[in-house]
Amino acid sequence: MLRSTKIVPCCVIATAILTFSCTDPLRFGNAFLEKAPGGQSTKDTVFNNAQYTREFLTGIYACQYYGLPYDNVFTQIPYPKDTYIGSLDVLSDCWHNHWANSALTNVYYAGSHSANYNAHQEKFEYLRSNVWEAVRAGWILIENIDNVPGISEDEKKRMVAEAKCLIASRYFDTFRHYGGLPIIRSSFSGTESNYALPRASVEETVNFMIQLLEEAQNDLPWVYDDMQNNAGRWTKAGAIATKCKIWHFAASPLFNDTEAYYPGATSLSIWYGSYKPELWENCLKACQEFFSEWRTNGYYQLEQATGTRPEDYRLAYRKGYASQSSKEVLHSTRVYDKVGRKYNWWLWQTDDVARLNYTPTQEYVEMFPWADGTPFVWDKTKEEGRLDEMFSTGTIASGVALTRDPRLYEAIIVNGMPKQLDWNTGNMSGTSYELWVGGTDAKTNPSNEDGKYASGYANNKFYMDTDYENQYAQWPYVRIPEIYLIYAEAIVQTGGNYSEAIDNINIVRQRVGLGGLTECNPDKNLLSDKEALLNEILRERVCELGLEDVRFFDLIRYKMEENFETPLHGLHIYRLNAAGDRIQTAWFGGDRANGATQPTHFDYEKFPLTNIERYWWKNGFDPKWYLSPFPQAEVNKGYGLEQNPGW
Repeated sequence: MLRSTKIVPCCVIATAILTFSCTDPLRFGNAFLEKAPGGQSTKDTVFNNAQYTREFLTGIYACQYYGLPYDNVFTQIPYPKDTYIGSLDVLSDCWHNHWANSALTNVYYAGSHSANYNAHQEKFEYLRSNVWEAVRAGWILIENIDNVPGISEDEKKRMVAEAKCLIASRYFDTFRHYGGLPIIRSSFSGTESNYALPRASVEETVNFMIQLLEEAQNDLPWVYDDMQNNAGRWTKAGAIATKCKIWHFAASPLFNDTEAYYPGATSLSIWYGSYKPELWENCLKACQEFFSEWRTNGYYQLEQATGTRPEDYRLAYRKGYASQSSKEVLHSTRVYDKVGRKYNWWLWQTDDVARLNYTPTQEYVEMFPWADGTPFVWDKTKEEGRLDEMFSTGTIASGVALTRDPRLYEAIIVNGMPKQLDWNTGNMSGTSYELWVGGTDAKTNPSNEDGKYASGYANNKFYMDTDYENQYAQWPYVRIPEIYLIYAEAIVQTGGNYSEAIDNINIVRQRVGLGGLTECNPDKNLLSDKEALLNEILRERVCELGLEDVRFFDLIRYKMEENFETPLHGLHIYRLNAAGDRIQTAWFGGDRANGATQPTHFDYEKFPLTNIERYWWKNGFDPKWYLSPFPQAEVNKGYGLEQNPGW
């Protein structure tokens, strides 16, 4: 966790010892291009002292991407992930936000976003996401590290490699929103007479990121001897895995197709100019490189269940993405939990903080298979009279049995699900969630389509309650199951053996107790039907990597405009009494006190989400939305930033 070199924000170190401060942030905006930095003596100070230099590098780590919105203070560096903007996955088909004042509802759902946006209005702000602070600081370290006394040559090489990974990852974080970017290959002194920084092509931007990672990887350990104190530092494993992610995104149809995503556009800053099959080959080779190194060096692995109960599999899955000691996290970023901070994502998912209530959709719920791995099909389940079994069977008194993919319960709060999962044993305890209309938890939220249970469900992913109190809250930047699934997709896209692709998918499925993909889907011809297999990979990705910045980008990179245009649904659940009549009565805190048995029989009605609709549902999806607009004021400065088409 970098505890040995205390995590502090970039501005805390740099204000005292270098050239930028919280009041003079360095970015492409004003300070990066228009103001000269502070005196050379401060630079001499930091790079004349081994400890100051190590702390400077640690400060760059604090500028990395953190995926969860956790605060609403946007006046400091590093800028926290802003709860008023939100998580970009609520633009996908798997989650919906019912708070009208977040950026993603206010301007994206409303279809009013433009290139003249203000703070709190863009899903990933070009100037206020810590990117250019990290890039410049990385180059400053690389340019000055040779002069630092008291640091061995091996450590200097490793620190340079870490800085290169930090620069490359920050470029990738931005690239997937904007496409080709201006390429910065050194720090600026602030006194240059010409600030010509033309926007690079997609190809140049990708090659720049890959080159940095390839230069870095051989000077990094595959894994640190002391991972307890070094978890979160860049490793060779993390560098190669990030190469897999970059090639995976670059090779996809958004950039790699026979025509640009925006009709009539020709700029190579938004695509490769044609379809290039070698890009998928590059992705495949990066995956093969990762697993070759993994077979040699080991260590990283999927967290495995210690039993065969669905809750055992769910616990293994939870530990995989959330535990600070997880061996399946190849690189992570983190923020420190301050007890009592009101807007911590992992603690405050309540009706009181509506902007953190990302309600899962019915469409997402139906993507999760049954516990044996066979697909859940609503119409078939209804016809068989098994809808009451679609989440669980049994009661608190008799013992609740989970019936679906264990990842469902980690991602989504569903009716009848026990509220507690013990981190040590996997045992479920506490009362069960009552999500019927009038139930103890949902109350009237679903019928009014508001609050935490507006869709009849609530989000559960990363909801750790007090588990993260007084420690670092982890964001899994890349996990090994993602590399298995990228590898499977690359095999399919390069015309490889579909059986080998499915083997990689099954490794991920088996960890949560699911049966083989082919055996569970005998009617889908997965060994021969490319489209069907790709659809299964995309479904598996969102079940495994929900709310990990995957689903939205999957829709983007495959240009799946139909998914953006299709209205989404929630589920109304109605409790039935002995006579089969609907009653809006709670059980816990309700008629349980009068001797009523725990309800297990309900009526179910899917309903369209209409409280806050999305512009795209009625007006269609303009392909300009595939990439974000650069701030028009930044384009107008004339240093070479070319606006994305349609904006």
